[in-house]
Amino acid sequence: MRLKLLTLALSLAAVSLPSHGEDLLDAYRQARANDPVLAQADATRLAVRENVPQARALLLPQINAGMTLQQQSLSGSNSSLAQGTGSGHERTRSISASVDQTILNLSDIANLQAAHSTSDAQEKTYEAAAQELFVRVASAYFTVLNDEEQLAYAKANEEAYRVTYDQAEQQYKVGISAVTNVYQAKSYYEAAKANTVSVQNTLANDRQALSVITGKPVGELRKLRPDLPMDPPTPADPQNWVDSALKNNPTLASSQLSVDAAQHTINAARAGHLPTITASLSRGKTTAWLENGSYNALGATGNGRYGTTIGVTLSVPIFSGGATQSKVRQSIYQRDEAQDALELTRRQVTQNTLNYYNSVLAGISEVESGKAAVDSAQKAVDATKAGFQVGTQIMLDVLTSIQQLTQAQSTYSVARHQLVLNRLLLKQSAGTIDYNDLEYANSLLQ
Repeated sequence: MRLKLLTLALSLAAVSLPSHGEDLLDAYRQARANDPVLAQADATRLAVRENVPQARALLLPQINAGMTLQQQSLSGSNSSLAQGTGSGHERTRSISASVDQTILNLSDIANLQAAHSTSDAQEKTYEAAAQELFVRVASAYFTVLNDEEQLAYAKANEEAYRVTYDQAEQQYKVGISAVTNVYQAKSYYEAAKANTVSVQNTLANDRQALSVITGKPVGELRKLRPDLPMDPPTPADPQNWVDSALKNNPTLASSQLSVDAAQHTINAARAGHLPTITASLSRGKTTAWLENGSYNALGATGNGRYGTTIGVTLSVPIFSGGATQSKVRQSIYQRDEAQDALELTRRQVTQNTLNYYNSVLAGISEVESGKAAVDSAQKAVDATKAGFQVGTQIMLDVLTSIQQLTQAQSTYSVARHQLVLNRLLLKQSAGTIDYNDLEYANSLLQ
């Protein structure tokens, strides 16, 4: 009895249980934590954000305090400060504190507005990078899945040609087939072996590309299920998708905010012609004494007593060598450049949105026709092989039918994976892609 239980336990242990495999959401979570591209965008966003408090600081009170110690050598008869005491040293100590407050500086105000716009633009750039991560992970993931299917087809193709080559050799040896069939079969077989090696290399490279994004080694991946939904995009009007893109696309929004920042920079440059008003308050004292310790009344300001100074400064720029006018012109050119970049981005976003919308519609047809092509090609292979056995088909017909089957399978695999990816790209272009869209794509895995 014990022996039977041991045999049963060993049998169960030997059974290869199916593993769950890594899915698309697992890859995304790894990328979200480890992707250097997104981390770089985040660091840039935080760095640019610091320009706002730095620009605001110029409009806030500036408080300074200081102390100065000085020693002056005196030469008796030549110094009225020595008052006949002979040569020696006079030491001076000054203590002061001051507060300066900008009352009016339109240039600093405009620079603060420009800093806000630039920071907001960088926030949108980071949002675009976060949305792009969905697509980059999905693209790398489905590329690996497609490569794995391509490798399976390549191996099946190689095996089919090997069997055909073996059959041709056997038939030639028994004298029922010409040597030409052997040469043709071997040519296709050797080409299939080379193609398998090439596909294996592509798969290894693309797995590494996914690892670059996730920061983790790529294990077994869950595959795309065969029954994909063939629903067209919702809404079915491409103009609605374009309108959504023009409203929500973060890259486009970032370009618009860059134009706003450039306009504020022009205002700041023009304000270089305008007066500024600053209020100041200072309090301090200066004490001077001779080397023998007695106070030097003539050399001391207030003789060690504190004094307070309050003032308002009006500064009117008159001429700065043409620098202000040059800065205005430069800022205008930079604003024009930002506007041109905005228009280019707007056109590209519109083009991409329409392209992805049409690609989804075309992809549905490609998947449906690709599946039919694979079924037809498989039947053609079976029929051609049967015809070759009875002498109605030649070896080249068999080899060509196998090649057509492999091409149909390859095209079908590419169309299936690209259809899922194009749906995500359409959402990204419209600026509405989020985690839920990745969850939906993940639900298509098995």
